[in-house]
Order: sequence, then structure tokens, then C-alpha cells
Amino acid sequence: MKKFWVVSVLTVPIVAYSDLPELFFGWTAPAFPGSEYLQLVLGSFVFFYGGLVFLRGAVSELRARLPGMMTLIGLAISAAYIWSAYAVFAGEEPLFWELATLIGVMLLGHWVEMRAVRSAKGALRELAKLLPDSVEVVRDGTTRTVSLAELLEGDVALVRPGGKIPADGVVGGGESDVDESLVTGESRPVAKRAGSEVIGGSVNGDGALRIRIAKVGERTFLAGVVRLVAEAEASKSRLQLLSDRAAFYLTVLAVGAGAITFVAWLGVGESVGFSVERLVAVLIIACPHALGLAIPLVASISTTMASQHGFFVKRRLALEAARNVTTVLFDKTGTLTEGRFGVVEVLGGNETLALAAAADANSEHPIGRAIVAHAKEKGVAIRPVSSFRNLRGMGVRVTLDAAEVYAGSSTLLEERGASVPRELEEAVRMHEREGKTVVHVIRRGEWVGAVALADIIRNGSREAVGALKAMGLKVAMLTGDAEDVAAWVSKELGVEEYFARVRPEKKAETVKKLRRRGERVAMVGDGVNDAPALAEADLGIAVGAGTNVAIESAGIILVRNDPRDIPKVVKLSRLTYTKMLQNLFWATGYNVAALPLAAGALFAYGIVLQPAVAAVFMSASTVIVAANAALLRHRTL
Repeated sequence: MKKFWVVSVLTVPIVAYSDLPELFFGWTAPAFPGSEYLQLVLGSFVFFYGGLVFLRGAVSELRARLPGMMTLIGLAISAAYIWSAYAVFAGEEPLFWELATLIGVMLLGHWVEMRAVRSAKGALRELAKLLPDSVEVVRDGTTRTVSLAELLEGDVALVRPGGKIPADGVVGGGESDVDESLVTGESRPVAKRAGSEVIGGSVNGDGALRIRIAKVGERTFLAGVVRLVAEAEASKSRLQLLSDRAAFYLTVLAVGAGAITFVAWLGVGESVGFSVERLVAVLIIACPHALGLAIPLVASISTTMASQHGFFVKRRLALEAARNVTTVLFDKTGTLTEGRFGVVEVLGGNETLALAAAADANSEHPIGRAIVAHAKEKGVAIRPVSSFRNLRGMGVRVTLDAAEVYAGSSTLLEERGASVPRELEEAVRMHEREGKTVVHVIRRGEWVGAVALADIIRNGSREAVGALKAMGLKVAMLTGDAEDVAAWVSKELGVEEYFARVRPEKKAETVKKLRRRGERVAMVGDGVNDAPALAEADLGIAVGAGTNVAIESAGIILVRNDPRDIPKVVKLSRLTYTKMLQNLFWATGYNVAALPLAAGALFAYGIVLQPAVAAVFMSASTVIVAANAALLRHRTL
């Protein structure tokens, strides 16, 4: 910005000693010895001081054999300066005021562009600043303060209320609610207690925590995120590759058009000064400045928005692919469901639940643990039992209050000679048809009730499926479970198609099957046993990655295990693509419309585009593109 102000100040005397004041106001600047060289001296300083950034940029582009914006600006200001320097001594009309104004406007446009780019990446810079400078640690029984660089794996860090968590680790003591919004996008504070994992960069709430550090430096989640975003920034979408090629050809076209314009005006008898002026205007107006900014700026903003919402773009092409997806294929377990047993219904009320929980209190089986957990959640007291016996393949037997109590399968029910009351038979059969696990409870030989369990459907799954269908997408599900389980989950969620009994190694085949039908598939899984399927799909999305952001098979990685983030990915992709197209229109439409004016096509009607005005138009196009890209930030996902 300093160069802009220096050039602006020097432009005043350059304009004052040009022919403009006399032409418009009838005023002539006072002459003094050597005043005829004032424009040359000041113009030379403006050219070499203010124009240096463009000249260096032109040299870099030419060395890389990728001529572009800087090359055109460098050619334009060089042509204007060389002609003007010659004109001073040859008695011709120089273009110093046009040169000074042009460089000033270009510097302002360059500053606006750089500010827009910095703003687009600002959230990521803030992400890197989330860690504290120093940490309180307990070593050898004493508390000391060390710098972040001195923090070691295995250290016990003390994080006071309101403090920043210095690195990834596990809570060893204390309880608190931790704000992870800037790291994972989770808007609500997350409760942490002994054994909970914490992420470096998150902010502690109102409780003190003792944290055993598990990862430091480049191994932390935050470092992985920074690397991931850097990789995404380095990758390019198809539209960006297209705009890069367009910018190259536009540069070649501009140089050719400028040369033809110069020769044509000389050929019809116009002065060299006028012809150079047209040449400069054409070179400036054809600058692919806005075109070079149109796609990268939108891409940078979308990458930042993704990280703010808790998902990360590993490859730009992956985000671009999301808008073309026609089918979203979910791996059921751990994605649409929680991957653990949970109680879905208790037949027989709290007495049934109390007996089942008491019988399974000593069981290590997932079904038993799920029943006990549900009883505790409902506030049902778990009474002590005796004579616990595991009946392999059928259930358990215990003695409670001097009565034999059984909890187990329908096989156990038949063996004990008990039966389900007629009025509840259909309810039990319905659960069994849907593939749920039914645990019958028998006391003193009589059926007391039953507990139905299933893989718990995750909160948000119904909402996610509904949102995807509302966006015009098909939703499918694959699972290794039996047909009846798959049918029940699909019915509950409104999933249109399911594939049951799919072994892990066959998941990729299911993706291929859908693609052969012409579907563009987004595969959603945990990135572990479905890595081949993620790689086979048009778009691989790994959910519930937590602190593991290095899943190679996925193009998009979701930190949270929340299926409601999937529609956000698709929406961001569509918004990003639309914004890119809008920017390409503004960038190229301006070039197409203004180029004939710059060449002097309407000269016969008295309409001529001066180089400085061309620079204003070009900079205005850049500002429009930057402002349009910035509007993406205000869209909700």
C-alpha cells in the first residue's frame, strides 16, 4: 500500500505538467529551468519504483514459460515508458500521466487482490494460532511452565478454566465442558472427564483439567488439519485448470491483438503516440487479472468454510465431484447407526427391565451390557443376584430373591416351557422379523416380559437422509447384516435401496454395480474396513475420523460422526461451483466486451478508452470477482 501512496503523490505533479490542465481548464503549470524534464524524472521513478512488482512478476512468468497477467502489465507499462522517454527528446506527446495513473490503479488493484486472498485464508491462519505459547506441566512432582516446543509426550499438563488445551491427550483428572468449535466445527461444548480424549487448540470451560499428553508437534490433530488444508490449497479443480489455460491463451491473444492494433493505427496514418496508447490499452484490458483470481479465491474460501464446519477437503477434485453425485451409499454400521447394541423397546415395563439388568449385571456380552446401561439410564435399580450361570448360546440364569430368573433367547424360552401371552405375540414377532435381538425374561417358570435390542440408529440419520432426498439424490445403504436387519433400518430411515450380507471385501463390488447403472456414487464409511469402496466411488467420504485426518482413501474427511454433515458437503460443492461460474462470467465477459473499445473500434464516434480508464475497468473487474467470492462466506450450509 505504501507504493500506491507514493505513486499517487508523484502522479499529481506529473498530471500538472501534462497537457490535461490546459486542455480542460486553460491553465498551464509554471515553467522553471528543466521543467520540461520533470515528467521524465518523476515518471521514471514511478516506473521503476511502482512498476517493479509487475516487472519482476513478468520475468518470473516468462522464466516459467507461463506468460499471464504480470507479463501483459509489464509489456504495457514498458511500452508506455519507452515511448514517453523517447517522446520527451523527440518533441512528441509523451504518455507519462497515463503511465503514472495506470501504475497507481494497478497497485491499488493488486493490494485489493492480496487483501482478498489473505482474508480468504485468514481462518486457517487463526487455526494455526489456536495453541498457547506456554504450558503448565507437572514433572518430578513439581509444577513448572514450559514453552509449547518443550512439551513432551507423556507430560501431564494442567489446563485452567478458560485456558487453551496445548496438544492432543487424555483427561487424567477433573471435569469440564470444552469448546471444540474452532477445531472440529462442533458448536456445543463437549463434556470431558477422566478418560476423555481432548484435542489441542480447543478451549477449556469452567473446570480445571489434568491432561496426559499423547501427541505433540506434527503428530497432533491440528497439525494434520493444517497439512490437509495446505494439500487442498495446492491441488486444483477442473475449473481452475480450465481458467489457467484460458488465462494463458488470453495472454497470447492480447499480445497478438495489441500488435495488430498498433500496426493497424499506424497504417491508417495515426501518430505513433496514439498507436502506442491503443497498444497499452489493449494489453491492460486483456489482462487475465480477474480470471486468475476467479477460481482460486472461491476455492480458498470453500476450503476454509469446510474446515469451519468440521470437514476437510483432501483434494479439490473431490469437492467438485460432490455436486455431480446422484447416489449416496452409506455403510450402515457406525455411520447411520452407532455400531452398538441399544434397547429399542421393553415389553413388560420396568419390572422386566429390572430383572433383565439384574440377570445381566455380571455379563460381559454386548447385549447384557446394553441392557444394564439402559436400566441405569432409566434410573432402574439393579438388585444383587446369586448363582450366576452363563447358558452358552441361550442366555443366563441367576437367583434373585430366592427365585430362579432366566434372561435369554427364544430357544431358552422354549426349553423352560414358558410362552409369550397371546396379546404380545405379534409385538415379539414384529421385532424378530425386523432382525432385532429379543431377550425374554422368565421368573419362576413364567414369562415376565422381553427386551428388544438393535444397533441404535444414530441421531441425525433420518434428518440426513431426508435432506439428501430433498436435494434430489438417491440414498442407498450396504451392510454385512442379515436381510431383515437391513430392511428394518432402511424402512426406519426412508432409504430407497439396500444391500444386505455384504462382506467387507465385497463393498467395492457394490459401488461398481451402482456405477455400472450410470450412478455417480458418493461412498460414506469409516475409512477402515471400507477403504477399497471409498477409493472405488466417484467420491469417498470418511465419517467419524476424529483426530485421524490422514485417511488416504477418502477425498472428504468428516471429523464428527454425524451423517447430517453429508448434505453440507454436497451443498458446499454446489455453491462453490456456482460461484466459480459466476466469477468466470464476470472475468471473461469484461474482457470480451472491453477489448474492442480498447482497440479503438468506436474511435469514429469519439469513444476512446484511455489506458488509465482501461486499468480502472480491469481493477473493477477484479474487485467484483473478489467481492462475489466473499459472498460465499455468508451462505449457510
